[in-house]
Amino acid sequence: MLDIAIIGAGPAGLAAALRLHQKGLRPRIYETVPELKPLGVGIDVKVYGSKELDELGLLEEFRAISVDAEESIFYNKYGQEIYAELCGKHMGYLYEQRFVHRGYLQMLLYRTVLDRLGADAVVQGVRCTGYINEDESVLLDLEHEDGGREQVRADVVIAADGIKSVVRQQMHPEHSEPVYSGITMWRGTTLMEPFRGGHTILHIGAPQISSMIVYPIADDFEGTGKVLVNWVVEAERDETVEDWNQLGGVEEILSYYDQFELDFLDVQQMLRDAREVYLFPLIRHEPLDTWTDGRVVLIGDAAHAMYPRGGNGACQAIVDGGVLAEKLATIDDVPEALKAFEEQRLQAVNGIVMAHRGEGYEVVRRMVEDRTGGQRFDDIENVLPLTEADEIFSKYHKLVGQERPGWEQGQATGFRTWQLDGGSYRGLV
Repeated sequence: MLDIAIIGAGPAGLAAALRLHQKGLRPRIYETVPELKPLGVGIDVKVYGSKELDELGLLEEFRAISVDAEESIFYNKYGQEIYAELCGKHMGYLYEQRFVHRGYLQMLLYRTVLDRLGADAVVQGVRCTGYINEDESVLLDLEHEDGGREQVRADVVIAADGIKSVVRQQMHPEHSEPVYSGITMWRGTTLMEPFRGGHTILHIGAPQISSMIVYPIADDFEGTGKVLVNWVVEAERDETVEDWNQLGGVEEILSYYDQFELDFLDVQQMLRDAREVYLFPLIRHEPLDTWTDGRVVLIGDAAHAMYPRGGNGACQAIVDGGVLAEKLATIDDVPEALKAFEEQRLQAVNGIVMAHRGEGYEVVRRMVEDRTGGQRFDDIENVLPLTEADEIFSKYHKLVGQERPGWEQGQATGFRTWQLDGGSYRGLV
C-alpha cells in the first residue's frame, strides 16, 4: 500500500484523504496549526461541489449545516434589478447549490477523516519546511510546534498547504512573489432576520466603485432563531497582507452604499451589525505550467489559487482529491499517476483562475454601469437585453463544469419572468 503524506488539513487536504480512503488507501495529514477550529466565513458551494460531497457519503450531514440556494439576483448601485436566475435543483440541476460557513464544512470533513481513517490520521502542530525527491520516495522536512525537527519518508506527497504553500514555493521559486491586484475584500458575517425567505444570494453595486455579495450560511444560528448572513465587499485599497484572518472594520466601505435601496434589506445596517470583519487582498498568483515534481503534487489553492469569487475555489479543490485518488488507485507508477492527474485538471482549472480575474458573470453589473453612465435606468431591456445577459451566464456555467440543464440542447425553458415569494424576476427558468 502506498505511504501517502498530505500537507494541510483544509477542505482540499481533508477531502483528498477521504477520496483516497475510498480507494483503499490510508494517507496521513500534517497540519501546521496545533488545533483545528471552525474559522472563516462563507462558501458558496456549487452543484458540482454538492455532488462531490454526496460521493463522499456526506450529503445529508452537509445539508444539516448549510442553506439551500433558491435564487440569485443582481442589482445596480441603486438597487435596480439587472438579472436573476434560479439556483441548483430549482434550476433543474441534479444537486443543490448550498451556502455554508467554511469552518463548519472543514470540521465536518475533519470529523469524518478521524472517524474513517483513525485518530492518528491528522497530525497537528507540524509544519512542512521542504521536501527532497528520491528515486522511490520523498523525504519531508517537518518542524514541530516545540521547535523539534524530523524527516518523514513517503511514497507520495500531496501539498494542500494553501495560498502560502511552502511546497509550491520550492517547486516554483519564480512564482514566489504574488502581485497585489489593487482590490481588497472585506469579508464578514451578520446575525439578522432572514431576507427574501432566507435562500437568496444578492449581487450588489457597480464594480467600478464597489461590489457586494450577500447570502445566508446558517439557519437558526446557535438557537437564536436568526440567520447568519455572509457578506463580501470589494473595493480598491492600499495593499494589505495576504492572510485570511486579518481583522478589519466597515468604516471604509459604508459610504459606497449610500444610494442603494431595497425594501427587504438595509445594507448599511447589516454592515454596522457585523459580528466579524476580515480583510483579504485579491492577489494574483499566476497559473502554473505544472503541479508535479516527481512524487510531489500540488492541489487546491497551492496549485491554482484563484480570486475567491463565484464559489469555485473550494469546490475545485475538492474535485482535485477525487481525480487524484482515481489516478493513484489505477496507475501503478506514482510519477505517471500524478502527471495523469495534472493532464486532466491543469488546463481546465487554469482557465477558471483567469476567468475569475475577469469577474465572470458579475461583469453584467459593470456593463450596466458603463452603458447607463452611472445613472438609473428606466427599462433594463434597453440597457442589457435578457438574451445577451443569459448568454453571458450560460457560458460561465459551462466554463466551471456545470452547464445549465437543457442549454446544450436548446431546451432551456425560456427567457421570462417568474414569481417567487411575491416577487417577479427576470432571467432563465
